[in-house]
Amino acid sequence: MTTSIDRSAVQAPQSVWEMAQQQLDDVARLIGLSEGIHLFLRVPKRVLEVSVPVRMDDGRIRIYTGYRVQHNMSRGPSKGGIRFHPDVTLDEVKALAMWMTWKCALVNIPFGGAKGGVICDPKAMSMQELENLTRRFTTEISIIIGPEKDIPAPDVYTTPQIMAWIMDTYSMQKGYSIPGVVTGKPIAIGGSLGRDKATARGCLYVVDEAMQTMKLPIEGARVAIQGFGNAGMHAATLMAERGYRIVAVSDSRGGVINAKGLDVRGIVAHKQETGSVVGFAGGDAITNKELLECDCDVLVPAALEKVITAQNAPKIRAKVVAEAANGPTLPEADAILHERGIMVLPDILANAGGVTVSYFEWVQDLQENFWEEDEINARLKQKMTRAFRETHEQAERHGVDMRTGAYAVAVERVAEATKLRGLYP
Repeated sequence: MTTSIDRSAVQAPQSVWEMAQQQLDDVARLIGLSEGIHLFLRVPKRVLEVSVPVRMDDGRIRIYTGYRVQHNMSRGPSKGGIRFHPDVTLDEVKALAMWMTWKCALVNIPFGGAKGGVICDPKAMSMQELENLTRRFTTEISIIIGPEKDIPAPDVYTTPQIMAWIMDTYSMQKGYSIPGVVTGKPIAIGGSLGRDKATARGCLYVVDEAMQTMKLPIEGARVAIQGFGNAGMHAATLMAERGYRIVAVSDSRGGVINAKGLDVRGIVAHKQETGSVVGFAGGDAITNKELLECDCDVLVPAALEKVITAQNAPKIRAKVVAEAANGPTLPEADAILHERGIMVLPDILANAGGVTVSYFEWVQDLQENFWEEDEINARLKQKMTRAFRETHEQAERHGVDMRTGAYAVAVERVAEATKLRGLYP
C-alpha cells in the first residue's frame, strides 16, 4: 500500500519562500525529523541586504538593492547563484538558498545552500553600468563570500563575464588571484570545461533514468521545453542528439510546435538571429500555457517558478516532468500529478547538474589541476544517476512522489551533519 502527503487541506502558499518551507515541513513529518533540527533548517543562517550605489553612463548615481542569503553550512561552505532581475525579492532569494541546500545534499557534494540577487533591469544597462554594479555589489557582500565560506555562481541574467568581474574584484581586495571565489567563470581564468551545458546534461541523465524506470522508449519520445535560455536550449540540443524528438519549445515571447519534430539546430540559429523562437518557420505558433498542456512524453519547464498549478496540472499529458527551472510546480499541483501517475523529477534533482559541475570547477581551482571534458561528463553522470536512484528508492519506500523522495534523501543528510556538529556554544 502506498501513501502520499495530503496537501489538499494546506492553504496554498503565498510566496516561494512559504512554498519552500511547506516542502520541508511535509518531509520533516514523513521522516520523523526532530523538532529542534526542523526549526534549525526552516530558517536561513544569514541574510545580508545591501545598498548598491552605481555611477551610470550619464554621470548620475543610482541606488540598487542587493541580497545574499546563506541558508545552511552544516555540510560545508555555501554555494549558489546571483541573479540580476527587476523582480528579485528577499523571499525568492531565501527560497532559492534553501533549495540549494537540498540540491547540494542530494547529489552529495560538500556544500550548503546560498543565493544572491540584485533588483535591477540588466537589459536596460550598458556593459559599463553592469560592470560598475557587479563590482560594487561584490564589494558589499565580500564580507561573507570566499572560497572557504560562500561561492557564488551565475543565475538569471548573470554571465561568465559577470563572474569574471566578481573574481577580479574579490582578488584585488585580497592582493592575489583567487579563482575559487566563484564558479561559472570563463575557461581562461579558471572556469571548467562542460559547465555551460552542465544543467541541461544533468537533466538529460535523470530523464534517461526515469524513462528506463518507467519502461518507456527513449528513441522518438516527444519532448516539450518551456524556456529556451541556457538550460532549455542546451537540453533541446542534447536530447535531440540522444534520440528524443523535440516537438515544442518556447521562450518569454511565445513558442512553436510541430508534432513531427522540430529542427533544433534551426531553432537555435533563429533564436540567435532574432532573439526569440517565435516566428520559426518549421512549426506552428503556441503559447507558453498551451505548451505545458501539449501532447508529449516529457515536459521540461526550464523558465520560471510556479507555472504548473492546480488549474493546469489535470491537463498535463506528459508522462515525465523534468524541472530544469527552480520551483515551477506548486505543491497542490505535485499531488495531482502524482495521483495521475506522472513522474515529476524535482528541481533539486533535475537541474542539479549545474551545481555539480560548479563543484568540480571549485575543486579544480583549489587543486590547480584541470580535467578533460569527457572526465567531467562521466563524473556528472555518476552523480546524477546515483541521485536519481536514491531518490526513487526513498519514493518507493515511503510511497510518495519523487520530490518528497528527493527531500527525504537531502534533508536526512543535512540533519545528520547538523546533529553531528551540534550547537556552538
